[in-house]
Amino acid sequence: MKYYLIAGEASGDLHGSNLIKALKKLDPDSSFRVWGGDNMKQAGATLVKHYRDHAIMGIFPVLRKLGVIIRNFREVTRDIRQFTPDVLILIDYSGFNLRVAKRVRPFGFKIFYYISPQVWAWRKYRVHDIKKRVDKMYCVLPFVKEFYKQYDFDATYVGHPLLDAVEDFKNGFNHSESTFLKDHDLIDQPFIVLLPGSRKQEIETQLPVMLEAAKNFPGHQFVIAGAPSVELVFYQLFIKDFPVHIIFNKTYSLLSFSRAAIVTSGTATLEAALFKVPEVVCYRTGAVSAFIVKSLVDVKYISLVNLIMDEEVVKELIQKDMTAANVTRELHLILEDENYRKIMLEKMEVLRTKLGGPGASIRAARDIISRLKA
Repeated sequence: MKYYLIAGEASGDLHGSNLIKALKKLDPDSSFRVWGGDNMKQAGATLVKHYRDHAIMGIFPVLRKLGVIIRNFREVTRDIRQFTPDVLILIDYSGFNLRVAKRVRPFGFKIFYYISPQVWAWRKYRVHDIKKRVDKMYCVLPFVKEFYKQYDFDATYVGHPLLDAVEDFKNGFNHSESTFLKDHDLIDQPFIVLLPGSRKQEIETQLPVMLEAAKNFPGHQFVIAGAPSVELVFYQLFIKDFPVHIIFNKTYSLLSFSRAAIVTSGTATLEAALFKVPEVVCYRTGAVSAFIVKSLVDVKYISLVNLIMDEEVVKELIQKDMTAANVTRELHLILEDENYRKIMLEKMEVLRTKLGGPGASIRAARDIISRLKA
């Protein structure tokens, strides 16, 4: 079989790589062509374009780079048509992927969607486009299958692929905390990991506030988990004289040993929870973008942890509430109030149970292949 996959950010690249590995186990002679990242390339796919070259978020950045986006649509459409895949597999990243699905639909390729766009959260009308353009939807959150059922669209829940990624990491990880600290020039002191996002637009908004709050914890060291698509020099623009470390490609190692985390809303909130790291979730964007999004969004929470649990397990500091003072206050609770910390950790354990066990990638791969052979 010939597979074409498109992912637009680090999490999609990770999940796409695990899906490729699972497909290869079941279909050893398969070939893969992708718009993705380093993980998908290492899994054996031919990387056409890296997500860092086409990942754009926010209303105004999209408008400013409209010419680039149009060229990307044309390029990917042409490339898919030339490759003639048995299936196009889209991974989240709905703004780009749903438009690609519309463009290639007339070519007759099967189109599967792995990790549903967040249509259940905002712009619900997109579900009608999905029904027209997508042959099969795979959900990784338990409540999303029921959402699609309301619209008479049969989606399959396969479990969350993060459980696979975390399980694989833990099975192969054998470093002690002391060794890890030594290897990365960290002092023997509790550390807190900062996860300010995987895109530059997120980082330049979130990171300064995180660093300002960090100054209030002299008994801890702070480490930024560097996004693979962002250069070191970009982070250094915000650090100035503050003694913070930046470590790339070691997010799971950092979460294994961190005392707490300050996390930009996104997949990282769930990753921290699966490593049982108490966290505070932050998110801020431009005032106009925030107003537009708020008028469209129809969910109580923004973090995956709270959405899945349907309660505020972790504190969310959004827009005007994301201040250094509020982050500091929440972090003090996490670090110093043992009962507060204990309750959060217990609920994170319930969260893991709700998601089920690992195996999402292989379950999705089996279903994909069975449908292609049908």
